[in-house]
Amino acid sequence: MIQRETKSKSSTNAEYTESDTIAKGNKNHDAQEHRSRFSDPFIVMLVAGLCCLLWGSAYPSIKLGYAAFHILPEDIASKYVFAGYRFSLAGILLLLLYRVGFRRKLKLRGREWASLGVLGVLQTGLQYMFFYVGVANTTGVKGSIMNATTTFFSVVLAHFIYKNDKLSRNKIIGCVLGFIGVIIVNFHADLLTFSFSFTGEGFIIIAALVFSITAIYAKRLTASIDVMMITGVSLLVGGLALTLLGLSFGGRVTHFTWESTMNLVYLALLSSAAFCLWNVLLKYNKVGKVSVYNFLIPIFGALLSALFLGETIWELKNLAALLLVSMGIYLVNRVNAFRMTKSR
Repeated sequence: MIQRETKSKSSTNAEYTESDTIAKGNKNHDAQEHRSRFSDPFIVMLVAGLCCLLWGSAYPSIKLGYAAFHILPEDIASKYVFAGYRFSLAGILLLLLYRVGFRRKLKLRGREWASLGVLGVLQTGLQYMFFYVGVANTTGVKGSIMNATTTFFSVVLAHFIYKNDKLSRNKIIGCVLGFIGVIIVNFHADLLTFSFSFTGEGFIIIAALVFSITAIYAKRLTASIDVMMITGVSLLVGGLALTLLGLSFGGRVTHFTWESTMNLVYLALLSSAAFCLWNVLLKYNKVGKVSVYNFLIPIFGALLSALFLGETIWELKNLAALLLVSMGIYLVNRVNAFRMTKSR
């Protein structure tokens, strides 16, 4: 009897082992198919281009939102409430997708919740405190070009933080070209008068610096926490922080009409979709392969601002600034992509 039971248990264990192996094999096969799908250059180009288009559309959308909700230029508190509503909604949408769509539990340890709370307050809260005020005090065209300094800040910070990502001659040239473009866009059309507002262009540069710093912190968190959880929780926490800050200073967002509501929903979907898709690309591709498309953001932002806000883009200084910023970002990322390809 004992021998039979032992033999039976052995055969049962063998069956379980075999079935587990088959199941794992199927999962690995599915993962490989999923990975190859998002590693296809054409898919990467389409998805990355879509993300950059969405981020570029944020500049005119925010300005149109101010008008739709009757938020005056000097009403900073209401701008914070508007931003808070946007990111809170974006975070909720992502977390619902994570829980319902992917059927995963929203389970984190205490230290992980604290880390995501810090990220949300800094990356979403602090960054957009400066960004929303800056966008209100400059044009959409200038704002989109000024925000391209994010890439250059990231390159310089990486030099001091990562041993394998040092500044090279081409990176330095790319950064210099980009900053020359940023300087040029702050001149008037006659290229004789320099126009720079600290609460306009200055705040957008500060927002870009904050994002570059917090992105390094976020990258560390991806080692132990799911990317969608990181994005969803940080957007929600930052959105709530902005909402409470704005309300505490007397800010209000009223005049909810079909137009204004759709504007808010679009901005929320923009944030959740773009961040989620971009993180998926980064998961299945080398960073350089994806980040090379960042140079499209100021181009889309400037073109869409000209289209929807009636701003002038066909000035020599705007075209020159766009060209230099795009060349700078492309050159910096082209170097990264070349090195990563060579190291394979």
